[in-house]
Amino acid sequence: MGHFFESASTDPKKRQYHDLRVIVGKLRRGVTVTDEELQQLQRQIEQLEMEAWCLPREGVSRTPAFRRQQRQIEGCNSSDLVNATKTIGKMFSGHATSEGVKCFAAQFGKESVAFYRPAQDVLVSSVGIGTCRGAIDDDTDAAYAAAVHAALDRGVNLIDTSINYRDQRSERAVGAGIRLFIEESGGKRDGVVVCTKGGYLVSEALTAGILRADDVVGGIHSMAPAFLGDQIERSRRNLGLETIDVYYLHNPETQLKFVGMSEFMNRIRVAFDRLECAVSEGLIRWYGTATWHGYRCGAVSLRALAEIANQVAGDNHHFRFVELPFNLGMREALTRPVEYGSTVLDFAIELGITVIASAALFKAFLSRDLPEDIAKMVPGLTSVAQRAIQFTRSTPGIASALVGMRDTAHVMENLAVARTPPKTIFRGFGHWFRERCPRLFNASTLPYLVRSRDGQRVESAEEGLALYLGFLARPAVLTRLNRPRSDTKGLRPV
Repeated sequence: MGHFFESASTDPKKRQYHDLRVIVGKLRRGVTVTDEELQQLQRQIEQLEMEAWCLPREGVSRTPAFRRQQRQIEGCNSSDLVNATKTIGKMFSGHATSEGVKCFAAQFGKESVAFYRPAQDVLVSSVGIGTCRGAIDDDTDAAYAAAVHAALDRGVNLIDTSINYRDQRSERAVGAGIRLFIEESGGKRDGVVVCTKGGYLVSEALTAGILRADDVVGGIHSMAPAFLGDQIERSRRNLGLETIDVYYLHNPETQLKFVGMSEFMNRIRVAFDRLECAVSEGLIRWYGTATWHGYRCGAVSLRALAEIANQVAGDNHHFRFVELPFNLGMREALTRPVEYGSTVLDFAIELGITVIASAALFKAFLSRDLPEDIAKMVPGLTSVAQRAIQFTRSTPGIASALVGMRDTAHVMENLAVARTPPKTIFRGFGHWFRERCPRLFNASTLPYLVRSRDGQRVESAEEGLALYLGFLARPAVLTRLNRPRSDTKGLRPV
């Protein structure tokens, strides 16, 4: 399918507006338009609205409410639209680059070396800022913008958002924070990795006529190509960026509640094809999938999706990122084998896909009430939230731990982990968890693990936790225990 702007231009009634099409084409490419063109655009929009008002269509009632709806685009009247196009004209060009992120990281000294991780051909901070939660109001917008600005100033270069977070307002707040970083702090666009998502239908964020009834499941979700094109354009506009670094399909597993696996894979294939086109157009750089239950519960196969990407675009496809929840309470990406005894993290490494961990604090539940004893084993960290973040960012295969931060004080507190290298702090945790684990976890919260060592099976909740804290490197074989806990004969300590 063509882009949603292209489909609009095929209407014979609008072919006479050649200049309007030229200007819209510029906006699509992120090219700055002149004040004269903006004025011309406003005049032609007003003319189109006048025609919509005066020329009745057969079978359609011309009530004032209907006329207001017809001239609304993204919930704006014509004046608002022109103001929005001025913002489009000021979009920042470029995207994160290898050299740009190196320069960004170099500003924070040698102690920050362990804070950055490779992610494809760039570096990302091992703590990223998330923007999901919060009220839909101006105060929260301002708080997020300030938090993004503060995080960028202090070394965070990975920002995660979505068009459906707070009804587009989180994307706009992120854009405002990036603008402050560039214009007030002298930052560079090429040092920042910006990720957003599309998939959920959002009020006042959908162009009429681009979706068919069977493109939408449950009345809430779509992966149709025209819809994705529409959402990418809106996200670019909201963020004020010509190119989005990573664009995720948001919770694609939602579709599986309504369609079978075969149809789901067909929809993934068509969506990936559209996203590859967006890469070639310079609208996004990479794409991926951001899931909640999909990978961790085995509903979606990462290997199968990678195979589809390869079929669509060959070995040089751009399906290179996944986002999934990983924290003290949600460890399946590391502990649960999904195919051939391998975990999602195993497959991601094999396939060259970067894994970003969402919910590092599990909606703030892990920012409180963990045992204070753990502080003795984590020198240099002072809060429960810091220790939970360190837990996630210390897991082999995780590039970055996303933490929702809409307060500059939270930014300062959470970034204290940057001074503590993740691999070294967990030395000695094995003994500590053998002593303390029964007080922290039970069979319902920590699956028992099995690992092969010299042909002998070794198991225990404590040992499993030590494994995934990085106390031991990467186990050759990791799977769930199928025998009862009482069967502990012949176990060897970690």
